[in-house]
Amino acid sequence: MRKGLTFLPRVVLAALLALPLPATAAPHANTVVAIVNGEEITIGHMILSRAVLPAQYQQLPADVLYNAILDQLIQQTALKQALHGEIPHYVQLSLENEKRSLLAADVIESVMEKASSEEDLLAAYEAAYSDGDGGDEFNASHILVETEEDALSVKAELDAGADFSTLAKERSTGPSGPSGGSLGWFSKGRMVPEFETAVLTLKSGEISAPVKTQFGWHVIILNERRKSAAPEFEAVREELATKLRNDAVEARVSELTASATIERPAIEDLDPTILQNVELVRN
Repeated sequence: MRKGLTFLPRVVLAALLALPLPATAAPHANTVVAIVNGEEITIGHMILSRAVLPAQYQQLPADVLYNAILDQLIQQTALKQALHGEIPHYVQLSLENEKRSLLAADVIESVMEKASSEEDLLAAYEAAYSDGDGGDEFNASHILVETEEDALSVKAELDAGADFSTLAKERSTGPSGPSGGSLGWFSKGRMVPEFETAVLTLKSGEISAPVKTQFGWHVIILNERRKSAAPEFEAVREELATKLRNDAVEARVSELTASATIERPAIEDLDPTILQNVELVRN
């Protein structure tokens, strides 16, 4: 009888070992990887910590980075707990700013995702290029000098009949000088705003007054203007998508701020330099 009793558990054990093991859930964002005095650290915390690391650290081997991030989070949690729940004022303000920024970014991302469907992109392409016209292109040359006085001198010589290309080779300080100042063909948006504005006002063969940009002073001649053919859809897909997303975000921001109740109390004796005083939030 005793023998039979000892035999039965062995049979049951053998049968249990033969059964397939129950499936265990794969690790996920809420999987707890450490507990510090009852406070949980999850894989989600680790993922977001890794995401903001500088690129050079993200190149480390996965196991090295995993252990380093986990150790850091454990240490930070222990240090944080030393405050016993008290949150310094500047930390609270920083948390509020960070939360505001992250939530705003989430709304922006949602708006952008909905703003560039295939249907929207095709409609935008049709609206921009339905006539087969890709817009104006310009062929211009310029003479770049350092001062307005030099630019006025160049303009006076050109008005007196000097050859533009020859003068560009002699006087221009820009890289296009040796080639007579030629910039070749370009479309809108390719040049700095001041330069483009000047070109748009010129007729073919006309020379501009001196134009100042971040690079110096320019005297420009428009050699020729032409219409370009409309680009293929795929060539401008990303450009159209970017514009649609930006327009959608701008419209949503305007809509929300217009419908919001916004108050800006008048504050007497407010000096804008107060924003430089970090000590105010540490007291």
